[in-house]
Amino acid sequence: MYARIAGIGSFLPGSPVSNDDLVKRGVDTSDEWIVTRTGIRSRHLAEAGVMSSDLALEASRRALENAGVGVDEIDLIIVATATPDFIFPSTACLLQGKLGNLGAMTFDIQAVCSGFTYALNIADKFIRSGSHKKALVVGSDVFSQILDWSDRTTCVLFGDGAGAVVLEASEKPGILATAAHADGSQHHILSVPGGICGGKIVGDPFLRMDGQAVFKFAVRVLSEVAKECCDLAGISTDSIDWLVPHQANVRIIESTGKKLGLRKEQIVVTVDVHGNTSAASVPLALEAAVRDGRIRRGQKVLLEGVGGGFTWGAVLLEF
Repeated sequence: MYARIAGIGSFLPGSPVSNDDLVKRGVDTSDEWIVTRTGIRSRHLAEAGVMSSDLALEASRRALENAGVGVDEIDLIIVATATPDFIFPSTACLLQGKLGNLGAMTFDIQAVCSGFTYALNIADKFIRSGSHKKALVVGSDVFSQILDWSDRTTCVLFGDGAGAVVLEASEKPGILATAAHADGSQHHILSVPGGICGGKIVGDPFLRMDGQAVFKFAVRVLSEVAKECCDLAGISTDSIDWLVPHQANVRIIESTGKKLGLRKEQIVVTVDVHGNTSAASVPLALEAAVRDGRIRRGQKVLLEGVGGGFTWGAVLLEF
């Protein structure tokens, strides 16, 4: 028994916001500065009041339609997000209510930019166990809510969006192997070190990042977890048709591809038009490559993410 992707959907809020648009909004930067360092040319930013569950709802509806699956058939909903609507209830429960599903096991997971790969890993286990038949797995984040727009080293990197897949139990090959890890000793290199206590903000409510440390850590663990996943599936990296990595920085993506011996043409890159959308990054990139016909049924696809925590994970699947 496999967990197989039956459908996929995505949603990006509003119109693209270019690097030049950020300059017009008062950010001390330039298109040349951003592009040369990250490869990012534009991103989407949600309007005030638009929450993660709102983006997740649109992506989920599209995934369900693409799969030809009714919302009442879903018996597991997992939402990966670092920007939940509320402290509680979970964004997944809010999504469930908006979709009109009743009774599915429903929860959030928080692994930041690794969130979607973590969520797929978990959903795969539920389906393989036989306890659940159809899962809705969503990555949704509104990082624009937690950015310090006076910090040009971070605010230019991120965007908002959501991506979703429907996983179903199948005799046909689907997810072949998964791997996930974390190193909490590195929590300080990428974090939002704040919270709420007694109705007041405690600590720093904005995203803070040590860019160089993140780059070095990400390049190392992404290649390692990719090879681990392939080893678990009993295949070589030469057998991978497509790599769909977390879309954080084009230099990290290219470095990972080189370490795995993959051609540039085998790597799905959307960071230039999406920016870093955290947990939405991988499903947004996957959906784009499926929609334009690059990724086809029967091909082997490696998904991988790395994010605050520090967390990292990979999923090898036959699409």
